[in-house]
Amino acid sequence: MAESSTATKTDLSNADQADMTIKSYCGWAAGAGLIPLPYVDLAAIIGVQMKMLNDLSKLYDTPFKENAGKSAVSALLVTAIPSGYAGAAASSVKMIPGIGTLLGAAVVPGAAAAATYAIGKVFKQHFESGGTMLTFDAEKMREHFQAEFDSAKSSSRKTTSS
Repeated sequence: MAESSTATKTDLSNADQADMTIKSYCGWAAGAGLIPLPYVDLAAIIGVQMKMLNDLSKLYDTPFKENAGKSAVSALLVTAIPSGYAGAAASSVKMIPGIGTLLGAAVVPGAAAAATYAIGKVFKQHFESGGTMLTFDAEKMREHFQAEFDSAKSSSRKTTSS
């Protein structure tokens, strides 16, 4: 049986494998968002996102540059959704005893998963078109990132309201 699952994974296109990778890391990012310590959660989320970019880079056989990845992710988050993500502000809420932890747990995991999904989709498209970590232009990908982020947030709301 192990052979058939390995064969199935090998038979998948890079795009399909990238989608599976992105979905997996969205779960990890949401889990990291549940860490009750302010800013520790953000560090964990960034770590998850960097690991996802590393895995996507390997999948598309392009060198991973952590500093370039951090810069690209920061640029996407800051330019595309300055008030919508507000990750630091949401994380800061966790400093309020009791209610802050609950509010943070309600907001941060969803925002982390949506941002991770959008980052993954943007880099998947970039790598599919032959781009590398060093040729990534956050400004050119801003609209695509925002659309993917909004789609992920909308999808999350539909899932939780069902």
